[in-house]
Amino acid sequence: MIPQEIIRQKRNGATLSAADIDAFIGALGRGELAESQIGAFAMAVWFRGMTREETVALTLAMARSGDILSWRGIGRPIADKHSTGGVGDNVSLMLAPIAAACGLAVPMISGRGLGHTGGTLDKLESIPGYGITPDAARFRKVVDEVGCAIIGQTGALAPADGKLYAVRDVTATVDSVPLITASILSKKLAAGLETLVLDVKIGSGAFMTSQEEAETLARSLVEVANGGGVRTSALITDMNQPLADAAGNVVELRNCLDFLKGNKAGTRLETVVLAFASEMLVQAGIAANAADAESRAREALASGKAAEIFGRMVHALGGPADLLEHPDRYLASAPVQKPVLAAADGWLGACDAREIGMSVIDLGGGRRRPQDKIDHRVGFSDILPLGTKVSRGDRIATVHAADEASAQKAAGALSANYRTVDTAPALSPVIVRRI
Repeated sequence: MIPQEIIRQKRNGATLSAADIDAFIGALGRGELAESQIGAFAMAVWFRGMTREETVALTLAMARSGDILSWRGIGRPIADKHSTGGVGDNVSLMLAPIAAACGLAVPMISGRGLGHTGGTLDKLESIPGYGITPDAARFRKVVDEVGCAIIGQTGALAPADGKLYAVRDVTATVDSVPLITASILSKKLAAGLETLVLDVKIGSGAFMTSQEEAETLARSLVEVANGGGVRTSALITDMNQPLADAAGNVVELRNCLDFLKGNKAGTRLETVVLAFASEMLVQAGIAANAADAESRAREALASGKAAEIFGRMVHALGGPADLLEHPDRYLASAPVQKPVLAAADGWLGACDAREIGMSVIDLGGGRRRPQDKIDHRVGFSDILPLGTKVSRGDRIATVHAADEASAQKAAGALSANYRTVDTAPALSPVIVRRI
C-alpha cells in the first residue's frame, strides 16, 4: 500500500476499494502515516465525498483498528443511543436505565462536551467517585449485573478514529458527512452493538441548522450502520431551545434525578426520552409496537425501577450508593444563584440555544481548550420553555455561578437572548422526523 497513491485517487474523484481503505486506516492505526498524509486524505474526502460503500468500508476499518467488544453470554439484546449534541440534552442519563429496566443491555460509551454542547461524561463526573474509565472486566460486569453502564471511550476502542479526528480538528475537515459518519459509527460498531438509535439534532443549538443537513447526516448514519451489521434508525429532534429546563453539569444531573423520580412529566424532555426508549425496545424485539414500548417505558419510570437501576449503576462505577436519596450530600452547589428576569411582557417566542451553551462555557461549565478544567457547579436551571407567557420581571431561569460578577453577566446575557412576542408562538414539534 502506497499512501500517496490512495490520496491521489481520492483527490481525483476515484472510488476507493475496501481493501485500499482498510490498508490506509490500518497504517494510520499503527502510526505509520505522516500527519500531512492524514490531513491530505481528510481534505480529499471533504472535497470529493465518499460513496455509501466507501463510507461503510471506512467505518468498518476504523472499528477494526482496536478492540471489538463481545457481549456473549449477557442474555439480553445489546442496544445503544447516540446524540449529535445539543444544549440541555441529558437524555442518555435517563434513557439507559429505562431501557435496562425494560430488558435491554446498554453499554453506552459517551463523550465530553464539544463546542457549545454539553457532554454526558462531564455531567457524570459531577458525581464524586464515579469512574468513567473502568477496565473491560468491570464494564462487562456492570452491564451484566445492572443492565447499563455509561462510560468514556478507551484508547483501545477505534484508536484510528482518535488519530484521524485530531487531524480533522485542525484542518477544517470536521464537517465532512462521510468522516462524521465513520467517526460516530466506528466506536459504536467496536462496542459490539446489535441495535442503535440516533438522535440527530436540528436548530440553533445543533451542529446541523437546516433540515436538509440533518436529513443528509441521519440517512448517512442509518444506511452505513445498517450496512455495517447494526440495526439502526434515527430521529431528528428540535434543538431551537434547551431540551431540559437546565443547562450545565450538576444542574443537569439534578434534572436527571428529578426526571427519574417522576417530576418532569409532560415536558419536551419526557417526549424525547420516551420516544427513544420506544425506538430501542421495538428495534430489539422486546415490544411489539411503539405504543407497547412507550407503556413499558412509562411503567419502568412509575415503578421506580429505572431510578433504582441508575442508582445501582452509579454505585457499581464508584459513586455513592444513596445519590438518589441524598443528592445534596454529594452534588456541589454554586456559591451564587441569581434569578434571570424577563425583559418584557409577552410570550417567550425564540432564543439562540447555541448562545445559551456558550454562556455555560463563559461561566466555566465547559471547555475552550481540551485541557481546561470544568466548574461542574455552574449553569442555568428552572429555564422556562418557549411558549410560556411572562410579565416583565418574571423569573425565566436561575443562573448558578462561581461569583457575583459572573452571575450578573450571565443573567443579563440570558435575559437578552430570549425574544418575547405579542401572541402565543407556533413552535416546532420536538420530534421532527424519523429516518
